Amino acid sequence: MWLLVVACAAVALVVAAMASLNMALPDIAVDIGATQGQLTWIVDSYTLVLAAFLLPAGALGDRYGRRGVLVAGLAIVAVASALPLVLDSPTWIVVARGLAGLGAALVMPATLSVITAGFPEERRARAVGIWAGTAGAGCIAGMLVSGVILEYSSWIVIFVSFAVAAAVLLVASLTIASSRALEQSPPDLLGSALSILAVGLFVFGLMEGPHRGWTDPLVLACIVLGLAAATGFVLTELRTPAPLLDVRLFTDRSFGSGALTLLFQFLAMFGVFFIVVQYLQLVLGYSPLESSIQLIPLILLVMTVSVLIPPVVPRVGLRILFAGGLAVLAASFVLIGELDPQSSTVMINAALLLPGIGMGMISAPATHAIVSSTPDDKQGVASAVNDATRELGAAIGVAVAGSMLAAMYGRKIEPVAEMIPDPTARTAVSDSLASALKVAEAAGPRGDELADLARSAFLDGMQQASWAIAVILAIGAAVAVFLSPGRSRASKVREPS
Repeated sequence: MWLLVVACAAVALVVAAMASLNMALPDIAVDIGATQGQLTWIVDSYTLVLAAFLLPAGALGDRYGRRGVLVAGLAIVAVASALPLVLDSPTWIVVARGLAGLGAALVMPATLSVITAGFPEERRARAVGIWAGTAGAGCIAGMLVSGVILEYSSWIVIFVSFAVAAAVLLVASLTIASSRALEQSPPDLLGSALSILAVGLFVFGLMEGPHRGWTDPLVLACIVLGLAAATGFVLTELRTPAPLLDVRLFTDRSFGSGALTLLFQFLAMFGVFFIVVQYLQLVLGYSPLESSIQLIPLILLVMTVSVLIPPVVPRVGLRILFAGGLAVLAASFVLIGELDPQSSTVMINAALLLPGIGMGMISAPATHAIVSSTPDDKQGVASAVNDATRELGAAIGVAVAGSMLAAMYGRKIEPVAEMIPDPTARTAVSDSLASALKVAEAAGPRGDELADLARSAFLDGMQQASWAIAVILAIGAAVAVFLSPGRSRASKVREPS
């Protein structure tokens, strides 16, 4: 039980760190004079480095010991989180966040692999369910903690909190059992390099697409080169006698459908965060703390369903859970697309609770399908695949939601912006709803109409983005029907009764 507590606390820490600074960006901009581009990379540098290094980090745990890699990762997170206390320029904070992402890449696969190696098979599925629920809820928990801190203190306290928490968990991690692969194979250096390039370039392209435009040469080059590196990685792994990742595992229906479904789940999860948080704050006028509190029921629902769902798997099979969970998520985005300033409390709560049910149906079974289909000596890499699909899904979700919302908002607000004589104000109104509301506030009573028009344009964009994600998830549900194993094959993924 102690091992599970430490592992879940560690994964919650690094997942929370992914989203925690979103709430603090306005304060950071004022205090250190960061530009919009620097603010973006204060958030994105963590996610980019984390995603790029997951597979090699998982292999390090298999080879040299999973507890040791967990401890090293927590040490890096602690040091990187403390750096802004003495080096608080925008550039140094971006560097510190990237370094923390490297530490998180070591931590995430290690937390899951110590659980799969440390629990007997009859208890493993429940432990994985708890881990999955904690990992899924960590992001919202990070936003909640940040909201509380910002309500009463400075953004720098967020960094202090992560540094202290990482240091405490480092000490706790020294008390848990370690494990490693029994058979040691030569390190796959070429496969590691190609995996870093493939994921790093592709995710970078997805991150920059909504800001630069999808036809920007840099965006297109990164996406194309990332896909080329991924192709090279697959070809290399098929030929090498000791691959970093045996890509043939994806032909196993449990492993392949689990990875693909997790990608869709996190596409939905981060799409929800991107859209709903802005709706709560900019349309309904909630504070960051109030927005975070509004999301607490979603956290609890994801964790509860994730813990309760494992015993159901042998009875219904992965196909029903994966396809059903994605269908519920698709329906939730249709509902989110219908929200407006006059939406009832019941409708808002339903729009926030429905995604929690869908995510909870998917997270634990998909994670267990991946790790249970992988040899024990490769549990670190299996955990890294689980984490990498989550990060890739998150990047795609933000890219789809961000680009579609921005495109529709820009198209709807353009006639209004063209009537504003001040070029600076005109640009601000065209950029985003948040900027438009600041312009409207400065305009006094005459700004009320501008604010209403900007909110209307945002809601049109929110609806388009929500429906687009709903269509993607519906397609995912259809794919899951054909790809996922049914009850007859679910016995391979043993769950406790």
